[in-house]
Amino acid sequence: MARTRVGVVQGITAAVILMVMGQQAAAADLVQAASVPEVGVLASDEGDLASDEGDLASDEGDLASEWTSPWQIRLRGLGIITQDSGYVNGVPGSDLSYSGSVVPELDITYFFTDNIATELVLATTRANIYGEGAVGGLGNIGTVWMLPPTLTLQYHFTDFGAFKPYVGAGVNYTMFFNQDAGSADALKVKNTFGTALQVGFDYMVDEHWGINFDVKKLFLKPDFDVTVAGAKLNGKAELDPWLIGAGVTYRF
Repeated sequence: MARTRVGVVQGITAAVILMVMGQQAAAADLVQAASVPEVGVLASDEGDLASDEGDLASDEGDLASEWTSPWQIRLRGLGIITQDSGYVNGVPGSDLSYSGSVVPELDITYFFTDNIATELVLATTRANIYGEGAVGGLGNIGTVWMLPPTLTLQYHFTDFGAFKPYVGAGVNYTMFFNQDAGSADALKVKNTFGTALQVGFDYMVDEHWGINFDVKKLFLKPDFDVTVAGAKLNGKAELDPWLIGAGVTYRF
């Protein structure tokens, strides 16, 4: 009887030991199974990150290689069409008109980014000033030369392939020189600041060369002093010209 009890106890003890060992082995297998996919996922994530970094480097390379230089120049023929308006102070019904002209024009553009640029416009022209209305009998009051450098900040649209439209706005400072009186005894048109609006486009025929069309509106109203028959007068010349240009573009 005692032997039987001892045998039962030994059997139970052995069974418990086997169960504990089996549970430990199963737990070890579970830990090992869980750890293997984590290593695989980590390696996959690292691979994806490396791929993303490669794509980013490729994109940056493509962007940097689109243009080799931020500088661009244009040479245009420029038509200048002024607004025929103005007045002489103290002379009711007085009016003024001005001659238009066509001149060569150079502009220099610097690109801060593919979209943002600044443009400096350089041109000079001559204008005749005519009396109109109550002062129409004066005819050609005088002739002046103008140098109106204009600086604009531009936004260039880049989603249309070779067709590259842009808009801009900026400031103008017009200097008047070589002023000659006509029917007047003396004429002095004063230098002045103005503002400018701009719209245009380039059509690039290859990496460097393109065709340009550009329209600017200057808001320009200089004051002037004039002497007629010994009488000293003053007034305002409301020029407000349109600048319409077409020419060639070269991107460095």
